[in-house]
Amino acid sequence: MSQHASKVVLRSPPEDADMITLITGASSGLGAEMARQLAAKGEDLALCARRTERLDELKAEIAAAHPERRVETYALDVDDHEAVDRVFAQAAADFGHLDRVVVNAGLGKGAPIGTGRADANRATAYTNVLGALAQTEAAMAIFRAQKRGHLVMISSMSAMRGLPKTGTTYAATKAFVAHLAEGIRHEMLGARDLDIDVSTIYPGYIASEMNDKVDKAKLPFMVDTATGVKAIVEAIEKRAENARVPAWPWLPMGTAMRHLPLSVVRRLT
Repeated sequence: MSQHASKVVLRSPPEDADMITLITGASSGLGAEMARQLAAKGEDLALCARRTERLDELKAEIAAAHPERRVETYALDVDDHEAVDRVFAQAAADFGHLDRVVVNAGLGKGAPIGTGRADANRATAYTNVLGALAQTEAAMAIFRAQKRGHLVMISSMSAMRGLPKTGTTYAATKAFVAHLAEGIRHEMLGARDLDIDVSTIYPGYIASEMNDKVDKAKLPFMVDTATGVKAIVEAIEKRAENARVPAWPWLPMGTAMRHLPLSVVRRLT
């Protein structure tokens, strides 16, 4: 963590303190809707994204609906790894501690490998892999200092198997996110002095800005943003280790994707 981050003094929250959740990629899509729904459930929020004007609009919206909630916004590009350290540390300092960090920011660009759009694949890999790693490092440093916390990693159902064409790189990055989370969870099982939970969320087809140009007719299981995020929030609140959401059809679909031949998986996805 950066020198600035190392100077942060964290406080132990009182037992009746409100939950404080930091969300990256909070300016739109799943991140923005998570903020709305978690605020409605009584949580205070540290919202991070590049597009600060959208964060300001979201903060005003939440303040109007839930004036008792505290919402702070932070400009953050997760590709700037030093900024990730600095912003997470600043949020922890502003609130005194962080109860939960949702590693949500990511890209969905992609092209078939070897077709001349390596730039799109590299951008997605850089943000979804190195950006996720930077966020996870910063969050875990804070949680280790506090000796408690809840790390939430937003993966994807595409992480279940390698996908073809435009989905190849994206699916690979989301598999990285899932394995990163599992490795930390594995370590925490043996850490008696740390009370840190790790949740990996595998969203299925949920409408968002990332997929607004996708032909929805080709995605029969697509649900609207509010419905999909409701399932995500429920899994987060339960501190589920792994959650495929919404459960129908993605719980059985995930099992099928893991074990069926690729020729069949291709037709399912």
